[in-house]
Amino acid sequence: MIKVPENPSENRIGSFSPLLVVSTLLSTLYITSNVLAVKIISIGSFSLFDAGTITFPLAYMLSDVLSEIWGYRIAKRVIILTFFANLFFILFTTAAIFLPYPEYMENTQQAFSTIFTYVPRIVISSLVAFLSGELMNAKVLTYMRDRSKDGKRLWMRTIASSLIGYIFDTALFVVLAFWNTAPASDLISMIAVQYFTKAIIEAVAGTPLAYLMIGYIRRHYVA
Repeated sequence: MIKVPENPSENRIGSFSPLLVVSTLLSTLYITSNVLAVKIISIGSFSLFDAGTITFPLAYMLSDVLSEIWGYRIAKRVIILTFFANLFFILFTTAAIFLPYPEYMENTQQAFSTIFTYVPRIVISSLVAFLSGELMNAKVLTYMRDRSKDGKRLWMRTIASSLIGYIFDTALFVVLAFWNTAPASDLISMIAVQYFTKAIIEAVAGTPLAYLMIGYIRRHYVA
């Protein structure tokens, strides 16, 4: 099994290690997805999915890169680190709501409070879903990789592991984040549409990007 060494000095992109770059991008994309999740996209009277659905599959793609190259143990560490990064995000944005502000910033304060009062529920719901979905995704991909004799068919591993992970992530997130704020019919619609939207983005964008990143790292940083 081909692996990139964990030592940053042996894995450099300029002055950064591939592991550091992938981990940072994963954490950034995940926090971004949680903020975007406050925005619900709808057509007519149907609530389809939150805007975070667009960026979230890219976070899964990076988890696939981690699992494929560094294995489940390293992927799990990065996922847990991302979990705590989001906890810090909740703490500081929530604390900022209660800090004093000048009167001329009243409108800005109201907008800030509206968004970041709702974000903790989004993030907490997402964290529960994230841990279950991402860890399952990483576990399945690593399982399939370790049982692959030739290491080929990466597309099958990335798509299959993501489809399983999305089941846990999507259902848990929608129910926990939007229960009692949207009709049950909208929740069912959001779960179905989010799942298939994530699957499509994974197949069209996530998997090709994973191929590019994994191929690049293996070509330039594997002895």
